[in-house]
Amino acid sequence: MNNKNYKYARLWWWDKRFDYNKGLFRAGFIAFMLYNILGPIIIEPHEEFDETGVLVIVHGIAYLLIVCIANVFYTLGYLTDICFNKNNSSLFRQNLFAVGYWFSVSLPIVLVLLIMCQFLFL
Repeated sequence: MNNKNYKYARLWWWDKRFDYNKGLFRAGFIAFMLYNILGPIIIEPHEEFDETGVLVIVHGIAYLLIVCIANVFYTLGYLTDICFNKNNSSLFRQNLFAVGYWFSVSLPIVLVLLIMCQFLFL
């Protein structure tokens, strides 16, 4: 890749970062809602389920930290692009973004569902 391609790749990944973060916050909201809807139904019969205002704040702060960590991994997408996309292929870049995006967006929801499954099969 020449210098012009590096710059294009960097700008492309920078422009997509907002979409990535928007997806992360939407997934976090969905995971939070699933946890609060399914928690009393699935967890309560096994142990006390309580989501207080303080816990909401703690979970929110923890999720913001996780979003920051996810953005560090997002940068790995750019580094992978410049290392392995020798032809500056737009399709390669879009597929790489899509794989990382859907993995990152599905992770919070899958984790909540795994927690619920743990209590379902106790």
